[in-house]
Amino acid sequence: MQLKLNKKMRLLKTVYLLFFTCLLIISCKNDEKNPKEIVDNTNIMVKGTMEAELTAPPFVPSPVGNRRAKKLLVNMEILEEEGTMTDGVQYVYWTFGGSVPGSFIRTRVGDEVEFTLSNHPDNKLPHNIDLHAVTGPGGGATSSFVAPGHEKTFSFKTLNPGLYVYHCATAPVGMHIANGMYGLILVEPEGGLPKVDKEYYIMQGDFYTKGEYGVKGLQPFDMRKAIDEDADYVVFNGKVGALTGDNAITANVGETVRLYVGNGGPNLTSSFHVIGEIFDNVHIEGGTTINKDVQTTSIPAGGAAIVDFKVDVPGTFILVDHAIFRAFNKGALGMLKVTGEEKKKVYSGVKQEGIYHPEGGTIQTMPDDKKKKVVVASNDKPLAQKIKDGKQVYMNTCFACHQVEGQGIPNAFPPLAKSDYLNADVKRAIGIVLNGKTGEITVNGKKYNSVMTKQSLTDEEVADVMTYIYNSWGNNKTNVTINKVKEVKSSH
Repeated sequence: MQLKLNKKMRLLKTVYLLFFTCLLIISCKNDEKNPKEIVDNTNIMVKGTMEAELTAPPFVPSPVGNRRAKKLLVNMEILEEEGTMTDGVQYVYWTFGGSVPGSFIRTRVGDEVEFTLSNHPDNKLPHNIDLHAVTGPGGGATSSFVAPGHEKTFSFKTLNPGLYVYHCATAPVGMHIANGMYGLILVEPEGGLPKVDKEYYIMQGDFYTKGEYGVKGLQPFDMRKAIDEDADYVVFNGKVGALTGDNAITANVGETVRLYVGNGGPNLTSSFHVIGEIFDNVHIEGGTTINKDVQTTSIPAGGAAIVDFKVDVPGTFILVDHAIFRAFNKGALGMLKVTGEEKKKVYSGVKQEGIYHPEGGTIQTMPDDKKKKVVVASNDKPLAQKIKDGKQVYMNTCFACHQVEGQGIPNAFPPLAKSDYLNADVKRAIGIVLNGKTGEITVNGKKYNSVMTKQSLTDEEVADVMTYIYNSWGNNKTNVTINKVKEVKSSH
């Protein structure tokens, strides 16, 4: 009897198992047949017409909010014009709207965009535009090819919310992009994006010039370097220092910041990072999928991301491409300056200082793979020329640590602006550039304990850069001569 009962129980268990397995299979098949509902935005009705607000970086137009879908008029002019890549270096940019990146376009899903592209009569080349937000041949490129002195109009409906790149697609496409012809178009979802306190527009690009980084003069585009992906400059918003010093973006403690970050390329992937911050939300690849608590986000060439984060403490936060030599040696560096009350619970600052020399305090020497430069003559140049040349040396050698305006980086690198330490002893300052410096120093009442590496500069370059520093940012206007540099060198 017990045996029969056990058999029945086993049979019953088997039936139940088969039943639930069948239910699971049916459910999975139904999921396959009925994936997440795809919304058809082609039928969103538009009501009214409005002209699009276009902004140059780092600014963005006003949020869409709850407005109805409209016929949106976008008028954009192509300009080919000379601009500054970095101090002393000029470059002929090809631009959408007169800026690199081009004007920021803000729409909402369901808008019917009537796009007019005008090619200025003074331009030399034909251009067009490929908007990655467009569903249609060439992203609009086939309908927008326009010669100098002409304009073209086409229209499209914004079907997919997200942040999208646009760029010129005229052959050779890579050359047009490499000269600065890219920008961002935002398609907000119905009802708009969640509100934040500050929004900014940042776009990375890689540039290829005949001269190496920092070589002065008007630099033409180098196709060979572009093909080899050997960039001389990797920058935010079209130039070195576009987001530093007076051009830094700003926020207040407690505010939420949203960055619309694009990568025009044409070649390099960006590893976008804000030093000292963690992204609360990242719209992956500019789409609707959100990742949280992200340190660094990858943005491919021709791609974008939206990052949100709350700033909890004051200070200067450095924006970089975390392929880090691009930041400190090729220009991919920006600043977010945050003001407000300190929160010691979140970040204490320096609590204790000391000197630690397990290696004996030996001064490190910067590698010098260049042939030793020879100073032809010890005769000093005119002061104005020394300051100009010294600024170029500073931007190539010093600005990454001491910053564009000599303000330094708090708790890391001392300021050169209005520096009591520098102004008190010129020979000492020259000696530090020549020989390096380790150990604690006090500058403007604050202690610093970092390492200054020995710099591989000629006597003339040392004289120029020190003259520039002493004649900038409220310092004592000393003219440092080559002979003075030689004197200091001989005394060590």
